Amino acid sequence: MARFPVTIYQDEEGWFVVECPVIPGCMSQGRTREEAIRNIREAIQLCLEVRREKGLPLTIQSLEVEIPTHA
Repeated sequence: MARFPVTIYQDEEGWFVVECPVIPGCMSQGRTREEAIRNIREAIQLCLEVRREKGLPLTIQSLEVEIPTHA
């Protein structure tokens, strides 16, 4: 079992949009948060299969940068 970071937000129409930032183009959505999470699991599996078949790296590097905040 592998773990991948995902981001999730609700769009203007109420859909939950979820993306896996370490796999280019890997995203999904759902009417509920739970549905979106289920859908991104399937999307990640499919994206990894396609990247493997094409000989592409499975993931890209993800970093965090520190930004000063002004309170």
